[in-house]
Amino acid sequence: MSHTAHIPSHRKPRRRASKSALRAGVAGGVLSTVAVAGAAGPAQAEPVTQTIEMPTITSGLATAVAASAQATQQVALDLEAQAHEDAAAQDAAKAAKKAKAEAVRKAEAKKKAEAAAKAKAEAEAKERAERASRTAARTTLSAPSSSSSGNSATASAPSSAPSTSSNATGSAASIVAFAKAQVGDAYVSGGTGPNAWDCSGLVQAAYRSVGIDLPRVSQAQSTAGTQVSLSNLQPGDILYWGAAGSAYHVAIYVGGGQFVGAQNSSTGTVQRSMDYDRPTGAVRVL
Repeated sequence: MSHTAHIPSHRKPRRRASKSALRAGVAGGVLSTVAVAGAAGPAQAEPVTQTIEMPTITSGLATAVAASAQATQQVALDLEAQAHEDAAAQDAAKAAKKAKAEAVRKAEAKKKAEAAAKAKAEAEAKERAERASRTAARTTLSAPSSSSSGNSATASAPSSAPSTSSNATGSAASIVAFAKAQVGDAYVSGGTGPNAWDCSGLVQAAYRSVGIDLPRVSQAQSTAGTQVSLSNLQPGDILYWGAAGSAYHVAIYVGGGQFVGAQNSSTGTVQRSMDYDRPTGAVRVL
């Protein structure tokens, strides 16, 4: 090979100056832009010093739930209070109703007691009036006898000593037993038994028990038999108050100075001593 022959070089070929300049200009522009941006950026931005937490939906929901629970509790309290008020009102109404019923009961009891007391007072007054009338009738009947002769006066005046005869036999015993069995029955004007009597109704029923029919009223019964002295009475005799033929009360002599009669609405049918209300006279039917 000739010493003048071209030998390829092993070094890199140099770049062209135009390309190098272009690249240098582009790089410089880029760096300048970065530098300007870097210089301008820090001047406008402010450093972050705190973290701001944005509100979350959880806190609002909790508040709403709490408010709803409070409202529900208040409603429950209101309902409970209303229930107590209703119960108290019902108790008060029941107490008022009970008090009213008790007041009505007491008023009725008082009214009945007053009516019973009034009826008793009227019956006692009636009995006193009847006794006074009987006393006056006896006085009237005995007055003519006092002007008669001695023997006649002694025979017509009623004896103060009742008959000592107390043993009844036969029909008389049955009449006495019937009369005594009615003691305690009520007195009712016009009553003929079996549990309520007036004076002549009892006498008529007692004699009817042995098959003897007597007139219904006391006036007729006082003349239905033989007149007997009050000092010579026998069980079963009919006692009468008032004049014979116009007697206003009758009873049955049961012996031992006792009689059984339907007296009045206050006492009813009783067994009493003749000293309680002495009769005017007596008749014997048996």
